[in-house]
Amino acid sequence: MAAALRVWVDADACPNTVKEILFKAALRTRTEMIFVANQQVRVPAHGYARSLQVEQGFDVADNYIVQHIVASELLITADIPLAAEVMAKGAAALNPRGEMYADDTIRQRLNIRDFMDTMRASGAHSGGPPPLGTKEKQAFANALDAYLARLKRSR
Repeated sequence: MAAALRVWVDADACPNTVKEILFKAALRTRTEMIFVANQQVRVPAHGYARSLQVEQGFDVADNYIVQHIVASELLITADIPLAAEVMAKGAAALNPRGEMYADDTIRQRLNIRDFMDTMRASGAHSGGPPPLGTKEKQAFANALDAYLARLKRSR
């Protein structure tokens, strides 16, 4: 029998609208979703979503996820270095805007992220990503549903 599918969520910076989509998908698909953060995350009582609080500190939640995620599981994160680490373990990663991170582009995305960090450190203000709109939320929900359906069919 195949192992149960789990979805890990880098919950510290996960938008609430994305969490709501995840809560509904967890119940609808009976998929375990683990929301990892350094603070308590409120989850519904349906039993498919659970909150896992880790200690405070830089990258503590990220390190926990990397240590516990296994190949074929999915991570929801906007953190590009974290996505790269779990992908190196054979897991998949999806950002809150509905974009699956891909093996052939993750290195380029890391380079762009590092460049932007250098620019910000030198005083350039880049602003940050725009808020999630209806189009991004729908793209996320569609990408999540497609991934979960594909994985469940393969099991």
